[in-house]
Formats: sequence, structure tokens, C-alpha cells
Amino acid sequence: MGKHFQILKLDATESTNLYLKDLLRSENLSDYTVVVTKNQLKGRGQMGTSWQSEGGKNLTFSVLKKFDSLNVQYQFVLNIAVSLAVIDTLSELSVPKVKVKWPNDIMSGSKKICGILIENVLKGDKVGHSIIGIGLNVNQTDFANLDKASSLKAITGRNFNLDELLLMILERIRFYFEGIEAKTVPQLLPAYEKMLFRKDKPSTFTNEQDEMFMGYIRKVSPSGKLVLELEDRVFKEFDLKEVSLLY
Repeated sequence: MGKHFQILKLDATESTNLYLKDLLRSENLSDYTVVVTKNQLKGRGQMGTSWQSEGGKNLTFSVLKKFDSLNVQYQFVLNIAVSLAVIDTLSELSVPKVKVKWPNDIMSGSKKICGILIENVLKGDKVGHSIIGIGLNVNQTDFANLDKASSLKAITGRNFNLDELLLMILERIRFYFEGIEAKTVPQLLPAYEKMLFRKDKPSTFTNEQDEMFMGYIRKVSPSGKLVLELEDRVFKEFDLKEVSLLY
């Protein structure tokens, strides 16, 4: 277990994604190099939201994945693979009602327990490599001002060993990345869509202008956009920056 992962452990760093990016500039790193930290000082989620984390209680890490021929138009396969890897691990640990809130927040019931930030470095029309950042709330139980956040311990009542959990997730990530360059988004979508948070339930969203509207999450497009059904059976695709689910 874990022998194929080069794991660098830090006491504290601004962001593991950033640390890995900087390291890449100066060193030739092997595939599946992992940076994990006890304290992430400036974690950021999608679209610059900051991420509150108590030192030593949560899992904050980044993984380097190199590719030979992953087409840019199918880069959403990475979101699918990483989301399913985390979901599998949590389901195996009996965490209840695990879902993925598009594109890649992991929920238990209506609480967010994990954020994933994937940063792809492109070479022409290919993804050269990807830096996959994962922040999982594990043994932290106080979420003062975050009413929508929770953790594995808060939900299950159990304490978790962070090192074991890290290896479990890494093994699942490697499992999903096996042969991924030959796969297209539509091939991988069914398993991902089945896990979508609030799929087919009437939900409230906001658009870029902060206007609220109602709709149903129906599916995800081959390019990874969220497909909503609006009034009068109108279907519309939304990109990451264009829509936000309010619950």
C-alpha cells in the first residue's frame, strides 16, 4: 500500500496546490507525487472561496498526475474520476448519503464535507499534467460560522486516522485514473450523474447577475456543463461560473 506514491508531508503551507506547482518549476517530479499538510493557511475552493480548517484534524493534500494524451475537450473526466474516488472511499467508511455537488464538492446529506480543486496545465489541445487538490473535513467538529459544512467525525461520531484515509483515497484515485486517457466524458458520466446532489429535485439557483431562478438538475453535458431543466421544458447548459446552487 502506498509504495507508488511519493508523499511529502509539511507542517504548514499556504496551499498544497501552490506548493506542488512551485516544486514542479524546480524539480522533475514523479507521477503521483503527493503533498500533504497539517495546516493549510490559505486554502481556496472553487472561484476563490477560502476554506476554514483546524490544524491537524483534516486531510489537505494535492496530487500530481501526468498525462501523455488526455484531450482538453475531455478534461471533465478528471472531475469525474476524483469525485468518484472520494465517494467510494467515504461510502466504504459508511458515511451516509454521499453525493457530489457539481462540479466537485462532496456532500453528506446537505452538508459539504470535501472540496476538490483541479488545476490543469495544458499543452496545446492536451492536458500535460493536473494538480488535484483535496480538502476533506475529517476530525474537526467546530464549524463556527459555516452552517453548511460538516466532517466525517461530526457525521459518524468516529475518529479517523488521517494517514490511512489518505492512502485509501489515493488508491481509489489511481484505480479511476487507470486507462483514463482512452476514455471520453460520456463513457464515465452515468456513474457520476447517479451521484449528483439534488438531481431531479426542484432547486433554487443564482446566475452570474445574482438573479434567482428555479430549475431541476437533469444531467451533465459531454463537456462537463450542468444541464438544468427550466420552466416550459426548456433545457439549458451552464458553465461553472454561470450558475450556483443555493439548495
